[in-house]
Amino acid sequence: MSAFIDTNVLVYALTEDDQGDAARRVIPGGVISAQVMNELVDVLRRKARLEWPRIRAAVSDLLTQLDPPLPLTAAVHYAAMDLADAHRLSWWDALIVASALEAGCNTLWTEDMQDGRRFGRLTLRNPFA
Repeated sequence: MSAFIDTNVLVYALTEDDQGDAARRVIPGGVISAQVMNELVDVLRRKARLEWPRIRAAVSDLLTQLDPPLPLTAAVHYAAMDLADAHRLSWWDALIVASALEAGCNTLWTEDMQDGRRFGRLTLRNPFA
């Protein structure tokens, strides 16, 4: 089964340090959603202050290693509302978990949520732990 990759892991993959190495090990063949792609562009532009050509190149390079981004559907949106309510997740984290579940992933690589936490068949893993 494929693993879902959270935005923070993709951001670290663009760095040249131990965390970048760990992130790059879990990315090949991973799954992302349109939300993750949008968040990545936002972080690279707003926080890293990269220019658009560098952002395009970074995103294009990462996409060669990942499955095509999944759309954010109404079904995922409603599932995220249920997850946020039932598990007290932030809205953005609930969307990530819902997308990973919709994609049939067993693993969600993320730094933002509790390592080892489970949502049915989905287990959250911190690649930097």
